[in-house]
Order: sequence, then C-alpha cells, then structure tokens
Amino acid sequence: MRKDKFDFAITRRQFGKLAGAAGAVAAMPGAVRTALAQEATDSAEIITGKVSGMIVHNEKLGVMETPLALLRDYKHTPKEILFNRLHFPHEGAAAWYATTDVPDPSSWTINVDGLVARPRAVKIADLQAMDQVKVVSVIQCAGNGRSYYAAKEKVGGGQWHNGGMGNVEWEGVPFKPFLDSLEMEVGSEAKWITAGGWDQPATPQGSDFAKSYPIGDKALDNAILALKMNGEAIPACHGGPVRLIVPGCYGNFNVKMLTTLLFEAFESPSAYQSVGYRMPKTPVEPGQFGANDYTIFNSDPTYRHKIKSVIFSPLPEDKPGAGSVTITGVAFNDGEGPITRVEVSSDGGQTWVDAAVEAAESPWAWYHWSAPGSLKSGSNTLISRATDSLGRTQPLDGLVWWNPRGYEWNGADHVTIEV
Repeated sequence: MRKDKFDFAITRRQFGKLAGAAGAVAAMPGAVRTALAQEATDSAEIITGKVSGMIVHNEKLGVMETPLALLRDYKHTPKEILFNRLHFPHEGAAAWYATTDVPDPSSWTINVDGLVARPRAVKIADLQAMDQVKVVSVIQCAGNGRSYYAAKEKVGGGQWHNGGMGNVEWEGVPFKPFLDSLEMEVGSEAKWITAGGWDQPATPQGSDFAKSYPIGDKALDNAILALKMNGEAIPACHGGPVRLIVPGCYGNFNVKMLTTLLFEAFESPSAYQSVGYRMPKTPVEPGQFGANDYTIFNSDPTYRHKIKSVIFSPLPEDKPGAGSVTITGVAFNDGEGPITRVEVSSDGGQTWVDAAVEAAESPWAWYHWSAPGSLKSGSNTLISRATDSLGRTQPLDGLVWWNPRGYEWNGADHVTIEV
C-alpha cells in the first residue's frame, strides 16, 4: 500500500551558523559536521537526514538514488528518500545545503534584473505573502537510467538505474503572475529568462549554475517559485528556501536555491546551459559524437521529460514464485497529453496485455498502473511500455537514443525475474 506519511525514524540534526559566506547567504545555517566527508560510504553519512541504504553514485557530490522497493511505497516521495544530486563539492561548514534540514530564509534575496526598467529584490517574506498554489510533479534527473546505455557502450557519470526520480507535491507562488506583479517593464529585446542558483563552483574558474528559458515558453505557464515540498519548507539539499519548479521538466531546469532571475537577449553562457545537460539533435553512435562536442547549435537542452514507465513490482528482491502475479508500476511524461495506455509483457515481449491505468493527480504526476502476468520457473523478463494521447511512446530498445553523456533514457522498462 502506498503511504502518505514517511514512517522511518530519522534523527534530526541542528544547524550551527555559517560564518564568512558572501552575498545573500551571509546568515545561512551551516551543517555541524562534514556532510560530504570523502570517507563516508553510507547515504545517511553523506547527506544528513537521508536514510541508510540509498544507492550512492558519488559521495563527494552527494549523488544518490532511491531503491525502487522503497520508492514504490509512497504516494509523495519523502525528503528522506528522494534522490539527490549536488553540482559543487563543498566540505565542512560550507556544506550547509548537504542536509534535509530547512535553511533559514530570513536573509534570502531573489534579484530580478536584466533588460528591465525597474529591477527588483524580493525576500522570502514577500513570496510568503502572495497567493500560493500546489502542484504535484515528477522530479527526475536527466541522467536517470544512464546505466542502461552501457548495453551499447558505457558512458561517464553516475550510473543511475530508475531511482533518480520522485513524485513530489510542491507549493509556492505562480511564476508568471509573480513576474507581472513586479511591474518591471521588460525590454522588447529580452528573449530569455535565466534562473541562477546559489550553489557556487569550488574554484573561481568554474561556471555558476544557471538555466535559461525562452520567454513565452508554455512550460513556464505552470511554473512556481516553490517554498514547500510535501507540505513542509523545502530542505536545503532539495533547493530550499526557494526553488523554481517547472513541472514536466528534468531536474536541472528546476533550479535549486534560487537567487537570480535575469531577462536577457541571449541564453546563459553557463556551462550548465550551453554545453552541459544537452542531447544531440539526431541519434549518434559511439565514436561519432564526443562528450565535449556539444554546442547550442548541434544539441538541445534536456528540458521536457520524455515519456517513461517504470516497473515497481515484482522486483528481483521480492523473490516471487511461479504462477499468476500482478505487475505494477508508474508512467509519466511532460504533461502535454495524458498517458492513455501502458502495455505490459511477462514473457519478454511475446505477448502483451493492457494495464489498468489510474488517473494522475496532475498532468505531470505519476500515473499508477497494474496488469496481470504469469511467471514460470527459470528466467522471466517483464516489460512495460507507455503511450500518451499525442501518440508518443517508449522505444522498445532505448539504445536508439544512446548519447555520450547518457541523458534522457526512456526505453521500455525491462525487469528480469528468476523463479
């Protein structure tokens, strides 16, 4: 049964004060211990407040995913088990954000500037005084499923399985009404909005984290400046005190620890916009296109979710016996059209049945589904494949979208069960 409440016992850690930090975070609280200590091996020792047993891909950057056997238990993914991805390594007290505790929002400022007549500085208290909305949206790393590309050729980066995602309820201020309320008089030459986060590179030569969105892009119609996650203030490691949430988009476009919104004539030159988190415009083969060959001309940003389904049960660790079984899972996409069909096979694709698909909480949330199946003694391959109202479906072989950074895996899900 899916749970609405997180029922693990988690020890809460209290913050000290972060001393000597520049800018808007001068008074932000700091972790009392080295949250990204390189000698740590368990997830609970890497990000304070995470449960033990998360799948850790990179200790120094706090990269970890949720085991599916844990992820499937919750309607809304709790902060204690939600996947994590930090971009810059900061150790000691500077790693104030390597925790599920909540940062102090009192000194936080969002600067809205650029090609506008009247720049604005907005405090968290200003946002809290505005009308709030709730949005349930899947948050997913663009590299979720990267490890499956290794069937053609392994690529660098965290070797995610399917646990680099979660279904989360966000609450905050609608983005476009917020911008309209500022009455800044945006210049006609402004074509992009760039969102910048507080997280800073470890060296002065590094690139700040920033993402750009075309002004007028309809994805922004549903965006919010989120202040809450699952009914509570957003944890530091998940982007608190304020995170830009763009439903239906990969995690990198949901900018954490938001500090700036700039109206600009061109998209940001940040490495995370111009060369990172991008997909080749056309399918490529290993050796044809290198990990350092990306430009804004030959590639597209990892922006909107590709349609995807994931099998939640049975999993190999469930050790099911031979005979009838109920196969369950979730499906989701970018919200442009509802999921209309999930096809399921329990015999490696020889025969298929249509799953019963539940209505989602929102266009961008998980669609839960279930289907009957049968397991025989020996090896069984379960497959799920989702289709939406726009006719978009998962390729049976996800390797058709192999790319040298391993983004946007959305092949039909395969799970091998030994009985």
